[in-house]
Amino acid sequence: MQLTINPRAQGGVTVLDLKGRIEAGDECDALRGTLKGLLVGEHPRILLNMGEVTRVDSTGVGMLVEAVINTAKRSGELKLASLPKLVRGVLMVHKLLQAFEVYDNEALALASFTQPV
Repeated sequence: MQLTINPRAQGGVTVLDLKGRIEAGDECDALRGTLKGLLVGEHPRILLNMGEVTRVDSTGVGMLVEAVINTAKRSGELKLASLPKLVRGVLMVHKLLQAFEVYDNEALALASFTQPV
């Protein structure tokens, strides 16, 4: 299953509903391109809703880390919500879970964003 990315605005935060695999190739390229477009704005606030992500490979993990770093450089926030056990396990194995702000559900993640400046 390819990666589908459905963006939507929610209270000043761009939520990307992700479904499918985040793997080397078109999937990572599509997500990277979407995130790059969002980083053009000032203080981007992005939530990746990963509840329907079925797989993340090492390239996908690297791309997610890159996204967190690039967002921070733009004084933005990037957070993850609804991680499936498999994805959480991959991040734990790579010892990268602590590199992300991870929330059990979308509501908790949205509430954690700082107020707009």
